[in-house]
Parts: sequence; C-alpha cells; structure tokens
Amino acid sequence: MKYDTYEKYLDDLIKPIDLFYLEDQDVARELVEIGWRGQGDTLKREDFEARKQKAEMFKQAKSMTQQQTLCSEGVDLANFPFRQHLARIEKPVRDGRLAVIIFIRHVNSRGQEISGYIDYGHRLKVEGERFRAYFTGERLLLPKPSDLSYYNWETQTLKSNATSNFEVIADNVAGLHFKNKRDRKLINVDPRAENPGDKSKRIDLPDDSYHQVVIFEHETRRKN
Repeated sequence: MKYDTYEKYLDDLIKPIDLFYLEDQDVARELVEIGWRGQGDTLKREDFEARKQKAEMFKQAKSMTQQQTLCSEGVDLANFPFRQHLARIEKPVRDGRLAVIIFIRHVNSRGQEISGYIDYGHRLKVEGERFRAYFTGERLLLPKPSDLSYYNWETQTLKSNATSNFEVIADNVAGLHFKNKRDRKLINVDPRAENPGDKSKRIDLPDDSYHQVVIFEHETRRKN
C-alpha cells in the first residue's frame, strides 16, 4: 500500500490552500477525514486500516508463494516423460503465467474406463504438498468427479465443475470448451481441431500407466 499511516494518507489529500488558510496540519487532517476539505472521496480510518491489512496479507502470501518449494523438486523423472513435463511447467503454472488442462484416459482398479480433464493449477493449489506423491510415483494422477470434467464409461457418471482458472462450456454443436477466467480465451479440446485456440497448444505425451495423456497449455496475459 502507498501509505504507511492513516495520517500520511490524509496529508496527501490536503490541498496547499487548506494549509495556507488553516495554518494547522491537525485541523486540516480532521476536515479531510470528515470530507469537508481535500481532494476526492476520503476513506474512514477503519476502511484505511482494513485495506492496509489486506495489502499486507497479499504481500505475505505472494512472498510465501515465491519461496515455496516445488513439489517436483529433487525427484528423478528421467524415465517418465509425462511427470517430467509436469515438473517442467510447475513453476509457470504456480506463477499464473501458464494455465494447463490435463486430459487422462485410464482403466481404474475396478476395470472401469474413466476419463477427464484436470486443471493442473487448481490441483496444485488444493492438494498442496500431497501433490508430490504424483511426481514420486506413490500415487497415480487420475481425474476425479470434482475436476473440470469426469466421465466413467461403465456407470455413465458425468461430472463437470468450474475451477479458479476455467469455466466449462459444453455445447452440443461446438463441443466441449474451457474458458480461461483470466483472459476469457477459449480452449478447444476437440482432437479433430487444428488448433486448440489463441495462445494455446496441445501436447500428446506417452505414458505406460495410462491409455492416453494430453496436455493443453495456455499462456495467460498475466505479467510478472
């Protein structure tokens, strides 16, 4: 936040002519605070303090994010191209520079084929340090009913959910699309589409653990 104290904030709103006639800084501040003098609308002290506290919390959260250890750090992924690729893009996804959707087809432990679209950034945020188990191979990354899209081909269970990064747009004619909430761009996940969309690309990755893995990477307009 620009001002360290409420008094400095009030001082910035005082007009030079106010000080010339009043000849008292404290009186000028009081007049600005109650809205009689000054420039523009004046925040009350409690509103100023609330905004200042929110700004401090944002700075702390940003600092923690920057210092956060990546889930993939230190894991040997030389023989696992899918996990290796996820590790390569983990930081830009966390930073908000890249929005990523992972499509997975797999046969679960019950012999049922499932498929779905996973918001990589959302999963990283929700699962926290637990996501490291996917990199180490202790757990298998699979779509869940709480992900962007989930379908169980045997039970015909279909689920779709918006996340912090994407909205789900299902159209009988245009097919399934995902809209990025930051820049409002559409990602077309139709395998027949020549291009998944503006600033987006499709990457097919081989992995013996799955029937199919496809990654859709979308560059956002966010600047560092």
